[in-house]
Amino acid sequence: MFDALLDTIFGLPVHPLVVHATAVVVPTAALVVVVAALWPRFRRWAKFLPLILALAALVLVPLARESGEALRERVTETALVETHSELADGLLPRVAALAVVAAVLLWWNYREVGGRTSVARTPKWVAIVLAVAALGAAMGTIVQAVRIGHSGAAAVWSEAGGAPAPAGGEDDD
Repeated sequence: MFDALLDTIFGLPVHPLVVHATAVVVPTAALVVVVAALWPRFRRWAKFLPLILALAALVLVPLARESGEALRERVTETALVETHSELADGLLPRVAALAVVAAVLLWWNYREVGGRTSVARTPKWVAIVLAVAALGAAMGTIVQAVRIGHSGAAAVWSEAGGAPAPAGGEDDD
């Protein structure tokens, strides 16, 4: 039953719907986690937002992957489709790392706000480690998401004959 839900909805493939949500949530989560790591005032204001976005991404990525597998059974297997599928396998670990960083940031935020530790008394290395972890996880996530999206678009548009026309048009006198 779950596989049928990830195949089609009203006769259309589910994959493009899930992928568009994923394409918005994953980079948004990455950016929000980085801002929370680098800007304590934003971190205190955002509270659960970075973790919620990272967890939403963590749910959407497997849904996109599974709906893609369902779609893959309906389309012609090409090298572009294979490349897209292989790249998609690498996103979940990156998003999982982003979610871990978001959870640590939330813990750190509540530790600071809870009065047990002040920002001034927090060792500088903690802020540096969290910022580096957030930047690393976010960059890896965004780069992989862009690579996946580009390969998916290339696969779709090569199949649809959507190659752009050469510059200068047809009449190049």
